[in-house]
Amino acid sequence: MKNKPAYAIESVDHALHLASLLQQEGPLRVTDAAERLGVSVSTAHRLFSMLVYRDFAEQGPDRRYRAGKVLRPTETSEAPIAHLRRAALPHMHQLVDRLQESVNLMVMAGTEVRFIATAECEQILRVGDRAGRTLPAHAASGGKAILATLPADEVTALYDGVDDVDLTKLRRELSLVRKRGFAINDQLTETGLTAVGVVLHGPSGTPAALSLALPTARFDREHLPTWVGALSAAAAAIEHDLTTTA
Repeated sequence: MKNKPAYAIESVDHALHLASLLQQEGPLRVTDAAERLGVSVSTAHRLFSMLVYRDFAEQGPDRRYRAGKVLRPTETSEAPIAHLRRAALPHMHQLVDRLQESVNLMVMAGTEVRFIATAECEQILRVGDRAGRTLPAHAASGGKAILATLPADEVTALYDGVDDVDLTKLRRELSLVRKRGFAINDQLTETGLTAVGVVLHGPSGTPAALSLALPTARFDREHLPTWVGALSAAAAAIEHDLTTTA
């Protein structure tokens, strides 16, 4: 599992986090960036200046910063990320308090899922913050949960001709996900990590997903009904909050 390094370089971490926010969520003001990173406005300004220098960011006429040319080639999600993240985080933290494992929020971006928020548990052996990372949707639990909601022709359009994806096998797995109401990623994307994912319908009905991620050593199928029930209830609560705050 990949967790935050014991001797992390904080300034580098802030710069990379800020670059991922620009790529995922769109334009940011300096004050918004400072709040998200938990740093001073002057520090956020210096971070932006460095990102601009390296073409990771550019400033528009409205003084907000946008993703620069280095970041733009990556496919973006159609989901209104900031709104979804705000609505989801309180429920994600409640899930962590209840289940004592880390919880992730993700959206589709092409054939990948992009992690837009993580609520970490406090166990010593845990799955760390995944915000900003991407994984193949057909392997990630949340990705499979989202793919299972798509029409068959959309799944075919995404994966037809993709060499490392067996489309027939994927269709069978997605059918099982639809029947069960959840998906499992058992060490498909990372050795020692298992995740359980459910779909949620984001702003304007755009599918997103919640996943519970834990060390494989603590995964027990007897706990699946509890985990899936809690994830599904949180997804429904997030959907409700999205409709009432839209």
